[in-house]
Order: sequence, then structure tokens, then C-alpha cells
Amino acid sequence: MLPPDTRRRPSSALTDRPVAVIGGGITGLAAAWHLKQAGVKVVIFERAAEPGGVMATGRSGEWLWETGPNTLFENSLDIQVLIDRLGLGSRRQVANPAARRRYVVHRGVPVALPDSPLSFLTTPLLSARAKFRALGEPFRGPGRDDHDESVAEFVVRRLGPEFLDRIVNPFVAGVYAGDPAQLSVRHAFPKLAALEREHGSLFRGALQRRSTATGPSGRMVSFPDGLAEIPRALALHLGDAVRTSHQVTTVSPEGTEWRVDFTAGGQNHSEVFAAVVCTLPPHALMRLQFPGVPGAETLMNLQAIPQPPVTSIFLGYRQADIAHPLDGFGLLAPENEHRRILGTLFSSTLFPGRAPADHVALTTFVGGTRQPELARADDATLLAMVQSELAELLGARGAPVFTHIQRWPQAIPQYIVGFQRFENLCANLEHHAPGLLLGGTCRHGVSLSHCLAAGEELAELARQRLATASLNALLRTGTD
Repeated sequence: MLPPDTRRRPSSALTDRPVAVIGGGITGLAAAWHLKQAGVKVVIFERAAEPGGVMATGRSGEWLWETGPNTLFENSLDIQVLIDRLGLGSRRQVANPAARRRYVVHRGVPVALPDSPLSFLTTPLLSARAKFRALGEPFRGPGRDDHDESVAEFVVRRLGPEFLDRIVNPFVAGVYAGDPAQLSVRHAFPKLAALEREHGSLFRGALQRRSTATGPSGRMVSFPDGLAEIPRALALHLGDAVRTSHQVTTVSPEGTEWRVDFTAGGQNHSEVFAAVVCTLPPHALMRLQFPGVPGAETLMNLQAIPQPPVTSIFLGYRQADIAHPLDGFGLLAPENEHRRILGTLFSSTLFPGRAPADHVALTTFVGGTRQPELARADDATLLAMVQSELAELLGARGAPVFTHIQRWPQAIPQYIVGFQRFENLCANLEHHAPGLLLGGTCRHGVSLSHCLAAGEELAELARQRLATASLNALLRTGTD
């Protein structure tokens, strides 16, 4: 049983109509859960047969793999409290301490990223000149506030081109499956941009934040049955408020309320709600119809947000058939190494229960903005390609004993340079349509921790909308 929620409950006037949440992925489920905890009735519409969106876990015997995110970075008290209140606290699996080690490919072999001042000075990843340039970062002036700088421009300006090519480029491939020359540092990595803006230096800012930090420092976690335990627990607590196999087609204002048209069971239906929270990814949001909402046609501009394909290939090997010790989080490939993979997670090193005894599990990612055509290759081609890469990079011998391929034709939204126009588009729609909220990966971040935080933020905004509507209704009643 969940512990009691001590936050103030809204009056009954706020709950005459439920709030509609469109999209039963992790952001929508989190938003609905927070609304329910605040005493607000809610209905979730999910097109698929199961809630959770891309966040699912597969199992076959003792093999366990993730179809979407592989770890949760538990970096805030809010996320810790959510996990505990869902009854998952005792099931938390903290990542193996070895996961702090990260490898990148350098001249065809895995090299550990530096994790201390001494290892930075001795790493073969950077030349002496590049190290000297990086050490001078605190003495460089800030960039222009009026320029939406790319990640590549930002890193070269502050740390130099080698740092970009050999360290940041593979990191960006691991987070966004993207290109640092296309991504906006302000939108894709806002905390990085904030370090320069607030402290004048990345190094000084990082040291200052570390010395003044009071909350959780952050840890990677999962669960015995994978990250799918989170959407499963959210859906369990939400009960019949979650409507799967329900496809929303139209959202339109009806006075101060909202009409949602949807299909379910081969039939068309329509219901009225107090507010609508939409958590769809960009490619799905632009297909939704909003008749009567000023400026709704501008949603078609969301098609300019790239969502390149990514395919993950989960392979199980006998431990004796892998030469590398797999003593880390995984391996990332810089673009200038010209590999056919973005990187590989050492899944069975990260958390227990991912592979049978004396076996290892590896999750390899292919495609992204770098090589989208490879993500679309047929299964046989993909398997042969990944096996060849793992043989060269990790010393994998022979064929894997288990395989699973997961394809995402439109994967991670790219927060490209100029992304502010999409932020403005969503904000403009919300301004002209009180009670309509747009959020999730279309504007709030792409990581699992970002999605959970976005769900809580959207719930609070919806609750404020209901409170304002209730107050206005009371004022109108008092003047009649």
C-alpha cells in the first residue's frame, strides 16, 4: 500500500470532469499517476494493447532485455519518492560499480574514458596538445547569448576539436543516436550550457555544483524484471483509468472544456474532459487533429524534428567466447572510427539476472543520424554485421546462443539547432487553448528521468488549470 499523500487535495469542484491524458507511455502514465495522487480523476488513452510505450522488457528463460531505455538515472528526490511510493523501493537494483567505467573505440580497440585527473593526463585518447587545451577551459570567455550554438561548436570552442571527436561525439551517439553538429547545446544538453552561463566555465561550474549539492548525486538503477516494472506499477495503481487499444483522433474545445474523439473496439466514441494532457512524440502529435484550436495547423512543422531509426540487437554469448572482460557500462564508437555500430552495452555486467550463468548479454545499437540505412537492414544482415563488429572490438568468438532484434523506425527526437521554434509552437498553442498541455519527448527531454519529471510537471500544470477554472466558475456563479 502506498503511504498517504500529504499534499492538499483539491475541492470536489475540480473533479466534476476527468482530465484526459493522451499517450500511455512513461510520461503519460507518470502524469496520470500524479494527478490521481492529487485527487483528480483521470483517463489515459493508449493506442497500443499495453501501456508503457517504448519502455518494455522482454524475457526468454533466463535472458532478459530492454526494448527501450536500459537504465534509470535516479538523480532526484522526486524520482526516489516515486519509486518508493510505487512499492518498488525494495526491488531496486543499483548498477554494478564497474559500470562507472566507460569505453570508447580508439584506433580500433576499446579504451577506458578517463575518470580521474591522473587518468586524464595519461589517457591515449587525447594528444598532449588536446589535454593542454582542455586544461585551459576555465580561462576562456563565454559564448554569445543570442546564438543557438550546436554541441559541436560549443565543445570545440571550450575544449577543442579532439575532445569533440574522441569523447563528446561517441557520448552524443549514446544518448541521442545523434550528431553533435546538428544538436543544440541549449536544448539537448541544457545543464552543460548552464554551467558556462552561470559559472563562466564547465570545470568551475562542475566543481561548484559538486561542493554545494544537497540532493541525491545520482545512480543508475533497474529492477529484477527490468525497467518495465515502472510502467507496470503505474498502470496497476491507475487501474481502469488506463484505456489501452484506444486511438484518439480529434481533440477540440467545447466551451471551457474539451471533447476527445477516439476509436475503440471498431467503434467511434466521444467524451468531454476538463483538460487534456498530450504526451505523444513529435511524429504522433503532428497527426492528431485539433479543430477549433487557433494555430493547430502549425503542428505539421513538427515533421522537421528528425527522429532517425535505431535498431537494438541483443545477443547472448557463452562467457568463454568473449575475450574482453566487459568490466564497464559499455562501449561507444566515435564517428571518426568508421564503425558500423553506435555502441554496445554490457547488459549482464550492469545488472544481475540478464543472462544465464556462465553467459553474457550484450545490447548493440545501430543506425541513428549517423547511419540510418543500417538500422533498416534485414535481420540476417544486421546479425552478421554486429557479430563481425563484436568480434573485432570485444573478441567475440563463434555465433551467439541467443538473439533478439528490436526496431524503432522513428526513435529519439533530435533537439536540433533552432529547436526553440518548436518550443514556441507548443507554448503558443497552449496559450490560445487553455486546458491543453503538450509535453514529453517533443519538448521536455528524451531520457527516462526527463520523462518522469515531465509527467510530474504536466500534472501540476493541469491541476493549476483545474483550480483556475473552478475559481472562475465560482466567480461567475457569484455574479449571476
